[in-house]
Parts: sequence; structure tokens; C-alpha cells
Amino acid sequence: MRRRAQTFDPRQVMKRGDFEIFHFRDPKMQEVPLHHHDFYEIYFFLSGRVDYLVEGINYTLNPGDLMLISPMELHRPTVAPEEAYERVVLWINAEYLRKKTEGTDFLERCFQPGHNLFHVSRTQIPELIRRLAEEFGGQEGGASLYAEGLLLQLLAELLRLAAGSGDAAEARQSSPLIESVLHHIGEHYREEISLDELAERFYVSKYHLSHLFRQTVGVSVYRYVLLKRLQHARQLLSEGESPGSASRASGFPEYSGFYRAFRQVYGTSPGEAAGQ
Repeated sequence: MRRRAQTFDPRQVMKRGDFEIFHFRDPKMQEVPLHHHDFYEIYFFLSGRVDYLVEGINYTLNPGDLMLISPMELHRPTVAPEEAYERVVLWINAEYLRKKTEGTDFLERCFQPGHNLFHVSRTQIPELIRRLAEEFGGQEGGASLYAEGLLLQLLAELLRLAAGSGDAAEARQSSPLIESVLHHIGEHYREEISLDELAERFYVSKYHLSHLFRQTVGVSVYRYVLLKRLQHARQLLSEGESPGSASRASGFPEYSGFYRAFRQVYGTSPGEAAGQ
């Protein structure tokens, strides 16, 4: 794999309608902000020192570990700067994956909230990922068909692994307080939420909560609530809701604020995202 490795590309939007695969190796990794996207991600960790945060759950990775990240899950890696960081990242269009796994319980078994990490070193999965990365975008005759065949084999192996459940890692929350706060935000982000209100609810200093939240999650409470609201609005837009309706249903008090935040995070307007 090392021969075709590239440095990190910050884009979080797919260019194709089926799948894309990247082999990245960064001698010194830039900081990656908390983010989400509308496709499925399969992330295979090769080297470095990384903690991976997914919806408030922190995973410490070992080389050969696999992360499965669902559409709209907020996530970010925290990478030790003194070591080279290498991984393979596979993006799969949500509708494409649903069609390819139709008639199975693949999505329910493999992409369960809170169960993102799998140990795969004793399976065929690392070799399938290596071959898929080599075939993807290749010029040899039949490369695209060969790549799709490898992808389907990979999905079948993941389903068997998840069904056996022997190599699934338990979720680990680094702070019970932040776990409770995140759960509360997840239930009430469409309502008015402030740092003062959260501190009072959980009987803690707002300064301590602010520091611990940013340390654990990687963003401020305000930013996290904003991302959850945008996450929900984007989903509603994809289901045919109007921008104004999606804004109100997601907890934004004013459309202008929603519009600015949506453009800043996604690089497009709510109307453009809705196809209007």
C-alpha cells in the first residue's frame, strides 16, 4: 500500500455515486475538526498513535483496527504529531450501499451506534482492503469490475465478523459526565440549550464543564449543539423538507442564522442542498 499513499485531502464530499478509497500517509498530521458526512465510512488504521472520537465515545486504536462510521455521526481523529499517520479510508454512498446489501441485515449489524471499532487482524479484511486500494482507479482492463467485486467480498466479510461479534470492541466513554451531557443534548438539541443551563442541570461549574467538554469532544458545547442541529436539518432536506421547515424543526430560532451556519459548514446553501 505504501507505494500509492497520498497526504490528507480535507474534502468531505464524495465525487462519485458508488464508492471511493484513499490510502493516506502523513509524516505530520494537521488537526482534523469534528465533522460528519452523508455517506458510510470504513476506516482501516495502519500506523501512528490515534484516539478516534465518534459521538462522544473515544477509541484508542491499534494498527490493524477497523472503524465503521455511519452517515451523520460526528467524529474526529486525534493524532500524535510525532509519529507518521497511515490509514486507508473507504467511502460508500448510502443509497449504493443499501442497494448492494438489500435482503441482508448488513447495516443493522455492522453500523450500530456505539459499536464503531473492530479488530480485524486475524481475518481476510486487511488483504481485501489492500487489494481494493490497488485496483480502485486502475487502468488495467476490468479494474472497475474487479474493484466492485472486492468491495462486495469486503462487505460479506464484515457482515460475518459483526454477526460473530467476537472481534467487536466495547465502546469506551472517557467521562461519565460528558456522556450524560451528550445524551441530554442528543435528546434536546432542538430546544434552547446553553452552557449555564447544562451546568445547573448536572451540578457542575460551567467553567469545568466547558473545559472538560472541549477536551473530550474537541469543540465547544455551542459548536456541538450547532452541528447536531445542522445534522438534523441536512437529513430533513434530503427527505424533501423545505429549508424554512428544516430550519424550524432543527431548533434554529432564525432562518438567517441557519443559512449562514449551513453555508459555513457544508459550502452550499440549504436551498441548493434541497435541490430547489
